[in-house]
Amino acid sequence: MTEATEKKVRLSVPDLAMRKAEGKKIVMASVYDYLTAQWAEQGGVDIAAVGDSLGMIAYGHPNTLPMTVDQMIQHTQAVRRGAPNTMVITAMPYGSYATPEIAVLNAFRLMKEGGTDAVKMQGGREKFDTIKAIADAGIPVMSHVGMCPHFVHQYGGFLLQGRTAEQALEIIDNARAIEEAGAIGLEIEAVPRNVGKAVDDAVSIFTFAIGAGSAACGQLLMGADLMGCFTDFKPKFAKRYGTVADHAVAAFRAYAADVHDGTFPDEEHSYGMKAEEKERLEKLLAQS
Repeated sequence: MTEATEKKVRLSVPDLAMRKAEGKKIVMASVYDYLTAQWAEQGGVDIAAVGDSLGMIAYGHPNTLPMTVDQMIQHTQAVRRGAPNTMVITAMPYGSYATPEIAVLNAFRLMKEGGTDAVKMQGGREKFDTIKAIADAGIPVMSHVGMCPHFVHQYGGFLLQGRTAEQALEIIDNARAIEEAGAIGLEIEAVPRNVGKAVDDAVSIFTFAIGAGSAACGQLLMGADLMGCFTDFKPKFAKRYGTVADHAVAAFRAYAADVHDGTFPDEEHSYGMKAEEKERLEKLLAQS
């Protein structure tokens, strides 16, 4: 563990409101396993988001809908172990908050079994009762406005939202409803940057954005996107800070070549045996 990691202090729920009031930016990244969580913590990320987007990134699904509560718990546990000094927010998967009663039970599971610091669902005014039920149960809860991946079939794809003034006003109203219901924060996804600013201005709770401009107090990127783990697709809002895919493919290619030509494993990468034991073994083999 690095010196920077040892000195890091995990953000708390009150810290989010304080950062919002002070105008201090918060760095968020979606990570899904122990290793990438370690990288994120050592790299100075403030919040590790265990998003159900891992269904697409880690499992190859076409959207986020197939993910289950059990899967989200397992991935949250891995991220918690990898980033013990980083705040963790876990997404409630599709169907896990269909009613207030179901939502509270699943939110408790994510907190108790997963070890997350907060849960996040999707939806605004139409989910007011559900958000309120989770908050009233003493669980830190966030929700989501703009392009909500759980509504992908209603949109007809992963499409930019808030393109018209009327749509933007509806998004702002949803954000206000989320705050009124008792949420500690909300995500703003895939809206024009001026709409993102209007949403942030409309609420006093913590906001974080992905593809929604710079006004929110937190910025989120997928760890796989920012590291450059994919070569075939890059969302407009994603900035690549690395080229992991290029290095990974090159490493596998070099490994395959070494195995094919017989240069791996060599003596350096093989275990040896004490000379006397080797000699005894050779005699025993000869006798047998």
